[in-house]
Amino acid sequence: MSQLERGAHGGSPFHLLSSIVAPYLWQVSRRLPNAYRKDHMKVAIIGGGLVGLATAYQIQQRFPSVQVLVLEKEDGPARHQSGNNSGVLHCGLYYKPGSRKARMAVSGIRRMIEFCTAHHVPFELCGKIVVATQKEEIPRLHDLIARGAANGLEGLELLGPERIREFEPHAAGLAAIRVPQEGIVDYPAVASAFARQIALLGGELKFSSEVTGLKQASGWRIETKSGEYEADFLINCGGLYCDRLSRMAGHRDPAKIIPFRGEYFKLRPDRQHLVRNLIYPVPDPKFPFLGVHFTRLIHGGVEAGPNAVLAFAREGYHVADFSLRDFVETVTYPGFWKFLLRYPAMCWKEFGQSLSKRVFCHSLQRLVPDLRIEDLARGGAGVRAQALSPAGELLQDFHLVPMPKALHVLNAPSPGATACLAIADEVIDLAKDGFGF
Repeated sequence: MSQLERGAHGGSPFHLLSSIVAPYLWQVSRRLPNAYRKDHMKVAIIGGGLVGLATAYQIQQRFPSVQVLVLEKEDGPARHQSGNNSGVLHCGLYYKPGSRKARMAVSGIRRMIEFCTAHHVPFELCGKIVVATQKEEIPRLHDLIARGAANGLEGLELLGPERIREFEPHAAGLAAIRVPQEGIVDYPAVASAFARQIALLGGELKFSSEVTGLKQASGWRIETKSGEYEADFLINCGGLYCDRLSRMAGHRDPAKIIPFRGEYFKLRPDRQHLVRNLIYPVPDPKFPFLGVHFTRLIHGGVEAGPNAVLAFAREGYHVADFSLRDFVETVTYPGFWKFLLRYPAMCWKEFGQSLSKRVFCHSLQRLVPDLRIEDLARGGAGVRAQALSPAGELLQDFHLVPMPKALHVLNAPSPGATACLAIADEVIDLAKDGFGF
């Protein structure tokens, strides 16, 4: 054995043996029950949607010695926003350059594609077009191209009416942007893949564990409907309930979650040929909602929607769903009334689309004139957890709030699903000093 080799192994057979065996012992120790690893830092994550699961997964990747506990109120992952969206991979076209949304959408889609490829989750980069149907929308279309270019998107192309029909034969418009990096994915399958990896890496996932109390001393005592848990650090990824959880933890952010229901129709099978991939309108830059649009689904079929109408419950997936507590919290919040007074036309438009299938269809016909009302069958719905400021402004960017021994994710709507791995790393970078490293 050379002098260099002896130095590397400490110069004795014992050190040589330990250098070989130690990595295997470490892998075994990570999989021991938590009762045998009480000396390790424990992080509890509230929320089993994509942001919560991605955060747990990334903690395990970056800090293997940290114990991870995920608490989810439902009986499985991704039961709310993460599993009830249109399944689009957003690449960063719309978002203000330099914002968290812009930065994380661009890096997030790349990382999501890598994760899906590694774990055999179905996805496709099919591209989309954003169509201007009125003359006043054309300057906004040019602004979108500038934003996309500033955010690092590649292959953006401005299309005239004839070129629009090359990509979408039944679409009509004065001009459009072709966005080749946009795609579609199975987000519930992504969530399931995260959950499997977290368990394989030794993490705990506790479903049917709605959090009912949070008490902080040297660490956290977490009361849930499935029992009590302890943690050294708390990460709140509670989505529709993130503001309530933050107040439970002692933080009173001025913004409040207002639930907006997004309703979908589906194209009947014999009319799905009207849409090849994704067809979007030009959005109003004052709002984070993108307007009703057409989306080809990863497992077949075409969805149309969603609108954005106030839900009378945080889990208000149907018009008749009503929660007295949720409704009172909304209507007693001054920011809600300021929002209604500031944007009455938008509110009435969305409300009209919810009440009338004919009105909904008319909005879609601006993009695809050949669409008929009988082509639409009622689809599902999702509820967006949208943070609203006391001034009545919809928070446009992701809102992450670090606190002593805690971090709260208080606004992570679209493109939160696409960007979940990038959001997770941002959460960890803001919180890691509290991990003790």
